[in-house]
Amino acid sequence: NAGYFLVHINCNDAASAGAEPIGVLLTALLPEHSTEGDLQSIINGAYKAADELGIEILGGHTEITSSVIKPVVSGTVVAKSRNKRFISSGGAKVGQDIIMTKWAAIEGTSIIANDYSDQLKERISSEALSEAKSLLSMISVVKEGLIAADFGATAMHDATEGGILGAVWEIAECSGVGAEIFADEIPVLECTRAITKIAGVDYLRLISSGTMIITAFDGPELVNRFSENNINAAVIGKITDDGRYVTYNGIRSELSPQEKDEIYRVFLSD
Repeated sequence: NAGYFLVHINCNDAASAGAEPIGVLLTALLPEHSTEGDLQSIINGAYKAADELGIEILGGHTEITSSVIKPVVSGTVVAKSRNKRFISSGGAKVGQDIIMTKWAAIEGTSIIANDYSDQLKERISSEALSEAKSLLSMISVVKEGLIAADFGATAMHDATEGGILGAVWEIAECSGVGAEIFADEIPVLECTRAITKIAGVDYLRLISSGTMIITAFDGPELVNRFSENNINAAVIGKITDDGRYVTYNGIRSELSPQEKDEIYRVFLSD
């Protein structure tokens, strides 16, 4: 699914800046043993994602080369801003609410479910496993990014590696502010709770592409805007002037950066 994810993840980055994607240019470098089917799979995935987003494949470059030992695919998204307004991860302001969309660890949950399907099918229900596998269909944050930008959000960040807490840390670090996170308010699907418990990983620090972390004044009203557009969202914290903390099950601790995503700790034996 390299071509599919390439388009969605790059468009998510544009949407996190408050810009509307209109097209993408692709570069695919394939090793010498590649087949036409390998290339077709990448291109078909890219076109599928572009169709879902309503954007164009504008062009690019394809090459068979001895310089790589596995396919390397990169993309450049062309997007347009609203009124020349650019939103960065460093725009959070003291007193703003911290809002997240969808659910925690949706990408990580789906990766684990797909990669360890045989090990999980005896431990969770078939319905939960099927739901977890399908979560990658939620990977785009373009819609919520544009809604938040129109609302007046000043900072946005797609919660990729490091998950929800990692994304909040990065916004706070880039903005030079503090943060107070109430982990009990973070929406989590039951299939995620079940799978991460079996895998022994923290869903709050598990890769979550498809979840947008946003800072804005009047977070509850932004949540209402999302609800009107059938997007699940919640206020999960506050931007403060000093210190970064997370409260979970009544216990308050310092929020610290992490060296690597929880996904790299997953190993489920048969």
